[in-house]
Amino acid sequence: MISAYWLEKRKPHWQRLEQLVGSAANGHVRTLSHRELQELALLYRQAASDLARVREDPTGGELARYLNQLLGRAHNLIYMGRRAGPRGILHFYANEYPRIFRETFPYTFSAFLIFVVGVLAGVLLSLGNPAFPRFLLGGKMTETIAQHKMWTESIVTVKPLASSAIMTNNITVCFTTFALGITAAAGTIWMLFLNGLLLGTVGTACWGAGLLFSLVSFVVAHGVLELPAIFIAGGAGLVIGRGLLFPGELPRKVSLARAGRTGVRMVLGTIPLLLVAGTMEGFVSPSNLPVPVKFLTSATLGTALVLYLRRNPKPDDPPAEA
Repeated sequence: MISAYWLEKRKPHWQRLEQLVGSAANGHVRTLSHRELQELALLYRQAASDLARVREDPTGGELARYLNQLLGRAHNLIYMGRRAGPRGILHFYANEYPRIFRETFPYTFSAFLIFVVGVLAGVLLSLGNPAFPRFLLGGKMTETIAQHKMWTESIVTVKPLASSAIMTNNITVCFTTFALGITAAAGTIWMLFLNGLLLGTVGTACWGAGLLFSLVSFVVAHGVLELPAIFIAGGAGLVIGRGLLFPGELPRKVSLARAGRTGVRMVLGTIPLLLVAGTMEGFVSPSNLPVPVKFLTSATLGTALVLYLRRNPKPDDPPAEA
């Protein structure tokens, strides 16, 4: 049973949240000061917790409806009231995204583990059944590898076109992996596993043909960015699945909306990675550059990525959304 003392203590916070929501002209958070934005985010989280407590009281139906409506208005303001401009985009990539990556890293790491399981499955199935690579990769690619040739040689003659096609394909794969999170993450898990299965199968086939080093030297320049992008997109899909399956104290609709917001921000950060990776895969990976140069390129890009993702935002930057 909710006590009168608790209600009197919480009502001023709800009224303040309602005041902040109402004072945002035309539903845009840019009309609020930085301090008001911080207060809005804090009050929103507290009101969500209060709603969960009110719902436990059989007599709190009317109050629960009020809080639910208030949270809905605040949610729309917080998550849909800001338009992105050039400065906002720069701030997102320079300051917000590294923080978002660190906060959601457990999901990205889970995606990586699923991918690794797929790789191991590809290796074991290929070793246990010599016909499996042909079944998964197709006859043409399998025959090319059996002839001790790399199927990537054709990229050299059409570099610009190949690079554009690679970028488009990689972005499509990442966004599809993310979007399939709406299937309670089942589609996301399958995409991650399938991509790992393909890599494990190709790697085993190349190893059997004595081309493993050629494969590694081809993948190393672009894979250092492409693979993390896939893991991040997969992690974003897992975030969506968790928001759908485990809403916690929040209404499922609100939980899914919050997870979607986080997932979108995660996957947006992969776009620059995929653009650079596509350029590397179209121009550097299949080129005749010395192998040490390709490994040096990979090390440089990988180091830059790690330093970027470890970057802390400036002290005066506004905090990331909850």
